[in-house]
Amino acid sequence: MVKTKKRQSKKTAKNTLRISPLWALALPALALIVIAAALIVFEPAYLFRAQEYNLFLYTPLYFKQLMVVSGGFLSYLGTYFTQYFYYPCLGVTLLCLWWALLMWLVKKAFNVPVKWSLLLLVPVLCLLMTDVDLGYWLFYLKLKGHFFAATIGSSVAVAAVWAYRSVTRKFFLRTLFIIVSTLLLYPLFGFYGLLATALMAILACRLPDYDVMRKVVDAVVAVLSIALVPLLYYSTIYYQTNLVNIYYTALPLFILDKSYYAYYIPYYILGLSLALFAFFYKKERTESIGKPALWIAANAFVAVVLFGLTYHFWYKDENFHRELKMNQCAEQLDWEGILTIARDTDEPTRMIWMMKNLALFKLGRAGDEMYHYRNGDKECVAPFMVRMTQTGGKMLYLHYGQLNFCYRWCLEDGVEYGWRIEFYKYMLKCSLLNGEMAVAQKYIDILKQTKYYADWAESYEQYVKNPKLLRLNTELGPVMHMMKTGDVLTSDNTLIEIYLLNIFANADSDDPVLQEQTLLAALQMKDIQMFWPRFFHYARLHEGKPMPKHYQEAAYLYGHLENEIDISQMPFDKDVVDTYNDFMATAQQYAGMTEEQMAPLMYDRFGGTFYYEYFFTRNQKSY
Repeated sequence: MVKTKKRQSKKTAKNTLRISPLWALALPALALIVIAAALIVFEPAYLFRAQEYNLFLYTPLYFKQLMVVSGGFLSYLGTYFTQYFYYPCLGVTLLCLWWALLMWLVKKAFNVPVKWSLLLLVPVLCLLMTDVDLGYWLFYLKLKGHFFAATIGSSVAVAAVWAYRSVTRKFFLRTLFIIVSTLLLYPLFGFYGLLATALMAILACRLPDYDVMRKVVDAVVAVLSIALVPLLYYSTIYYQTNLVNIYYTALPLFILDKSYYAYYIPYYILGLSLALFAFFYKKERTESIGKPALWIAANAFVAVVLFGLTYHFWYKDENFHRELKMNQCAEQLDWEGILTIARDTDEPTRMIWMMKNLALFKLGRAGDEMYHYRNGDKECVAPFMVRMTQTGGKMLYLHYGQLNFCYRWCLEDGVEYGWRIEFYKYMLKCSLLNGEMAVAQKYIDILKQTKYYADWAESYEQYVKNPKLLRLNTELGPVMHMMKTGDVLTSDNTLIEIYLLNIFANADSDDPVLQEQTLLAALQMKDIQMFWPRFFHYARLHEGKPMPKHYQEAAYLYGHLENEIDISQMPFDKDVVDTYNDFMATAQQYAGMTEEQMAPLMYDRFGGTFYYEYFFTRNQKSY
C-alpha cells in the first residue's frame, strides 16, 4: 500500500511542471522584438508618411481645439506620439513600450497566470493590426493620432479596471468608482472610457468577495453609466458630436461612399479578448502545469493562430509601398531613387507611372527613357475608389506649376480630413511661388510650433524676406518654368493625369523646359496634329543638339502613318529607322492574332519604344 502511494506521487510529480515567470514572459517580450523588427524593416516609408499625415502643435490653442469633442485628450496623446515616426525606429520603440505596458496591465488587472502569458499578445496583435491593415485608408482617416490612439486608450481602460478591482468593497466604493471613472474617462478617452466600464461590469460578476446582490448592483450601474454618461455630455458640452456617434468617439470611422465594417474586425477581437480576460478572472491562480505536452500544444496553437491573423490583416500591396517610397524620394528630390523603384515594378499604378515620368523630366531624360519602363494602370488594392488627389496629386501639381490646384486640394482635404504636416508644407511652397509672403509667413509660424519641422520652416523665411532667392532653390526654382502656362483654377474632376496632359498639350512656350513638357504631353496623348507643332518648336529651341529617341520614333512613325509631313530629309538615327522596320516586319509575322495575343510577344523586343506604346498601350484608366 505504501509503495503504491509512492509510485502515484512520483507519477504526479513527473507530469507536473512549474514554469519560471521569466521564461514565460520571455515569449511575449521576444514577440515584441520581432514585431518591432518587422515594422522597422518593412514599413519605414509607411510610418514616415503616417507622421506627415499627422499634426501636433506645441500650443495651448491646439490642445483646446482637440478637447471640443469627447476623446480629444486621447487624440492629443496619439498625435503627440505619432510625430516620433519621423524617425521610424524611435516611433516603433515608443509603440512597443506602450504595448509592453499594456501586457503588464492586462496581467495585473485580470490576474493572468504566468503559464498563459502568450495570451497577453492577443490585444497587442489586435492593436498592431489596426495600424498595419489601413493601406490607402491612411489618406482618408479623420481620427487624429490613430496609430497610438487605440493602444493608449486600451491601456487606460485596463488600468481603470485594475484600479476598480483594487478599491475596497466597503461602503459601495467600487460602485461609486464605476460612476466616477466613466464621468472622468469618457470626455478624455471617448469609447475607451466606456470600454473600461463594460469590463468592470463583467469583472464584477467574477469577483469572489462579492455576493449576488453586489454583483448585480455594479453590473446595472455600469450599464446605466455607459448609456447615460455620453448623453449627459452631449446635452451639455459635446453638442458638436453627431448624436449617432457619441458612443464611438475616439474610434476611426471607416466611411466613404458607405461603411466598411471589415476594418473593425481587429477592434472586435480586441474587445472580445479583454472581455474574456475579465470573464475568466480568478483571484487565486496555480502556476503548475499538470500536462506539459498539452500546455505546449495549446500555446503552439495560439501562436499559429495569432501569426496567421496578423499576416492576414497586414496590408501587403507592393505598389502601395512603392508609392510611399517614391513620394519620400520626391520630397528629398531623389529622382534617381524614384526610377530605381519604378524599374522593379511589374505592373504600375498610374501614380507610379506619373512619378516616374516626373523624375525623368526633372533629370532631362524623359524623351529618351519614358517608355523604357512598363506602362500600366493596376488598380489600387482597396475596397473603395482611391483618388490621386489624396495619394500624391498635390506633389505632382506643385512640380508641374499648377499651384492653385495644389493649394486647392490641400485646403479641401484639410477641411475634410483634418490639417496635416504635408498640407501646410505644400501651402507654404505655393504661397511663396505665388508671391503671397504674408500667407507664407503664417504657415511658417504654424510649422515652427512642431517638433521636427520647425527648422525646416525657418529655412524658408529667407524667401519671405528676399523672394528673388527662390530662383536658386533646387526644388522651387525649376517650378517657376512650369508656371508660365497660366495657372487657372477650373475643374480637374479629380483626374490629375488627364488634366495635366490637356493643359500642357494645348500650351506652347519659348521656355525650353516648359516647351519640352508640352511635347511630352502631346506624345502621351498620341495626337498627331498636336505633336507636329510641338516637335518642330522643340527642334528649333534645341538646334544642334541630339534629338531624344522617343521624339524621333514618334516623328518617324507619324510620317509613315499619314504621309502629310515630309520626313525624308530629317536626320533620324539609324537605330530608330531599323527598329521601326523590324517592328513592322515582326507585326506582319503575327498577322491574324488579336492585339491582346500580340502584345506580350512584341513587348519582349519592342517594349521600350514609342512604336509599341502607340499600337499596344490603349485605354489606360486614370483616377
